[in-house]
Amino acid sequence: MKKMEGRAMLCLLLSAALVIGLIVFGVRFVRDGDEWASFYANAHVYSGGKLAVGTVYDRNGEILLKNDSEGPHYNEDSGVRKATMQVVGDPDMNVSTGVNYAFRKEIIGYNILTGSNGFLFADNREVNLTIDARVSKAAYEALGNRDGFVGVYNWKTGEIICIVSKPTYDPAYPQQAQDAKSGSYINKVLSAAATPGSTFKLVTTAAAIENKADLDSWSFRCSGTHIIDGEKVTCQSAHGNVDIYGALSKSCNCAYAALTLELGSDVMNSIVDQLGLTDSYDINGIKSVPGTFNFDTYNINLGWAGVGQFEDKVNPLSMMVYMGSIAGGGSASSPILKMGSSSETVELLDSDTALKMDALMRNNVTSNYGDGNYPGLELRAKSGTAEGGPGRSPDAWFCGYSGEFAFVVCVEKGGYGSAVAGPVANKVLQAIVAGE
Repeated sequence: MKKMEGRAMLCLLLSAALVIGLIVFGVRFVRDGDEWASFYANAHVYSGGKLAVGTVYDRNGEILLKNDSEGPHYNEDSGVRKATMQVVGDPDMNVSTGVNYAFRKEIIGYNILTGSNGFLFADNREVNLTIDARVSKAAYEALGNRDGFVGVYNWKTGEIICIVSKPTYDPAYPQQAQDAKSGSYINKVLSAAATPGSTFKLVTTAAAIENKADLDSWSFRCSGTHIIDGEKVTCQSAHGNVDIYGALSKSCNCAYAALTLELGSDVMNSIVDQLGLTDSYDINGIKSVPGTFNFDTYNINLGWAGVGQFEDKVNPLSMMVYMGSIAGGGSASSPILKMGSSSETVELLDSDTALKMDALMRNNVTSNYGDGNYPGLELRAKSGTAEGGPGRSPDAWFCGYSGEFAFVVCVEKGGYGSAVAGPVANKVLQAIVAGE
């Protein structure tokens, strides 16, 4: 009898263990099934270590990448391939922010009912991006043989129109990867932070609007040199008496250094947080890198930080969203990369501040850059010349917006912002307008 009871108890314990095991497996199957399906050993979706299923389209239905058993097949246009390589991804998935890696679950098309080999759900193996292949090619060509980046997005919808980064290489010829320049696998718009130069004056200006009650009557006399604790902040020339409009349009380092000292490090730390420049954006699961800043209480360092130098490092995507928020009266849509995905509204500025910033940036164009260089755009913009250290030519920046499109451009070692990066922005924006 005791043997029967013992066996019965053992059977009950084994049955309970089986039930618990089935429950655990069921939970993990539902929770982690897509991860199992995307494992590299899955022969249904991988061939020779490369994805063998899935198609990536641009916003207009242009094929950017098609995977099959013979390997990845990229767009027929070499310019499009090079322009979108960091967005789409390389064959070996070295670009962690590339769609072929970051969106591989969607590309594989896993379905809990049919797994990853179900023909009934083959359309799930398509990813439709917000990227415009034609505009991306225009950005790539506008950069020419220079390194740098271009980002454009629709601040109303959040749709990223182009994110082009150079150096790059042609992913249709994997052998070129061996000779690719360092940094070819980095999408700089998402995954880099760089010295912004005078584009950062748009940040300092917003801080002044919101924290300096007498800004409308404020003025500064620039002699070309401003001494702070025995050290110099310099301008390219003496600008004379400037108000906030003149200080921004003439990009007066001396005036902005003095203004930053008036505002103080606490205000500057607060404004970069408020504007989202120290945050990371989530673009359909792809994370951008946050910017970093050091508003040192040592006056000369604080002055240069307010100008956009010292240890300022700005992520281009964050700066682009900030531009969108000015255009949107203080708020903008967060960036998205997949068509039809939801975007959140980010509120960065008071509406009155945004209105004043808009007027200041419009004045930059009309009084300095010239509307004739940007026909039909009614541009709002700010240039920047970011010093990179002794013996290195400065990086040329240009950021702003036209209509519903906010942009950021940088030509590395390019020199002066408006002269070098401005034409790049114009070509890209004109390509967008031509396609509307």
